[in-house]
Amino acid sequence: DCDMCLMELKDITFAYSEDEPPVLEHLSFSLGKGRCLAVEGANGAGKTTLFRLLNGLSFPQAGTYFFDGVQIDQKYLKDQQKAKMFHKRIGYLFQNPDVMLFNGSVYDEIAFGPRQMGLSERDVRDRTNDCLKLFHLEALADKAPYHLSGGQKKRAALAAVMSLNPEILILDEPFSSLDQKTIEQLEIFLLDLKAAGRT
Repeated sequence: DCDMCLMELKDITFAYSEDEPPVLEHLSFSLGKGRCLAVEGANGAGKTTLFRLLNGLSFPQAGTYFFDGVQIDQKYLKDQQKAKMFHKRIGYLFQNPDVMLFNGSVYDEIAFGPRQMGLSERDVRDRTNDCLKLFHLEALADKAPYHLSGGQKKRAALAAVMSLNPEILILDEPFSSLDQKTIEQLEIFLLDLKAAGRT
């Protein structure tokens, strides 16, 4: 029964090209609101592919994906308003934060999403400052992201994701390139999010 499902995949098959074997084959699963799910598997098992499907960045050749009862496919996401609302609800931290960081400073990186959503500059400033504080980035606010260490980049990318206040957080290899102290901080942050009813 999936009345409380936030995400539901039904019999998904995905291949990157016709002449390659599928990365995902006949995959079905559902995720309820407020649940916490860890996806484990060897390199090449299809974890990143699954996350791309859940974020509407790739589309399966077969099967269906429902998000909060709505079928998510290319046609649905062609509507810019619907796509904007969908992407606002899901925060996605890529495996490699370099692909996410493109602004001139850490501050502008975090402010980018809220500005795109049309928030007032005052609200943008409040959200950005909150995220700088939350991820211990205040001292790096004016620094260019490409000057940061791997762990700092990951924190900046996560702060940028969280600045949109998503309901769902999808993290691909969240602990890679982080030191033990940062891993512990991130674990506490994720537990707090779950306690607050996030998925």
